Amino acid sequence: MRQLEFASLQVRDIETSKKFYIEKLGFELSDTKNPEAVIFKFNKGEASFAIRKPLEDLDNKELGNGVSIWFAINEKIENLQTGLIEKGVSILGTIMDTPFGKALHVKDPDGYKLTFLEMK
Repeated sequence: MRQLEFASLQVRDIETSKKFYIEKLGFELSDTKNPEAVIFKFNKGEASFAIRKPLEDLDNKELGNGVSIWFAINEKIENLQTGLIEKGVSILGTIMDTPFGKALHVKDPDGYKLTFLEMK
């Protein structure tokens, strides 16, 4: 395998998650329509993913454990961090150096960890 084509996260409340991804993180809706999912485009369509209605019962289950999705950004990581803090996004730790560049971790409403990367 050489690339991840698409990812989707099952969420408890699709409208709450949709609002978070659009208003807090600045994701844009894709033109693709699906009654079971909200599909986003990010960074001009280079990284496409979705949030979706659960495929199984999620009651009493922890979501997000062990899952991290990374997005490369085109801005300074410090500027992104400042903007996310101003919007009340849950930041996990501080900006950290990785072998790939500077990274910042945030948590979505279901506990999924999203990593934003300012590449070297």
